[in-house]
Amino acid sequence: MQGKYFDEFSVDDVFVTPGRTITETDVVMFAAMTGDYNQLHTNKEYMKHSQFGQRLVHGLLGLSISHGLLFRLGILEGTAIAFLAIDSWQFKAPLFFNDTIRVRVRVTEARASKSKPDRGIVTFFTEVLNQNDTVVQSGYQRLMMKRRVPADG
Repeated sequence: MQGKYFDEFSVDDVFVTPGRTITETDVVMFAAMTGDYNQLHTNKEYMKHSQFGQRLVHGLLGLSISHGLLFRLGILEGTAIAFLAIDSWQFKAPLFFNDTIRVRVRVTEARASKSKPDRGIVTFFTEVLNQNDTVVQSGYQRLMMKRRVPADG
């Protein structure tokens, strides 16, 4: 499947990903990879007595999984050049083990490059939702996208 080119995105386009359940294995692997073994994520007994009553998924793991879900849409397949920025990212609600998240993105800006006519920048307002439709994370992501090259160019 070929992704969408810069020229095919319009402001206010909305895309919603399939869901993905975050498992204990995901959290254990993320803790091992990052070295973040904070008790919030790794100590079930400790967290029983917290305001949450259970362990939390690393916020950055939620962000990472959300980025993977965005690519599952196929709209960036072969057309994304670079991930440029995350702006105003907020962690709005906790993520728990076995939560199922999906991502809703809305195009807020599409700006052609002035110096490189073969590309443009697309800004997405991104919301990570859990199985209860609670927005657990949100913010803006900017990606550099390929433009269609004219047949004569």
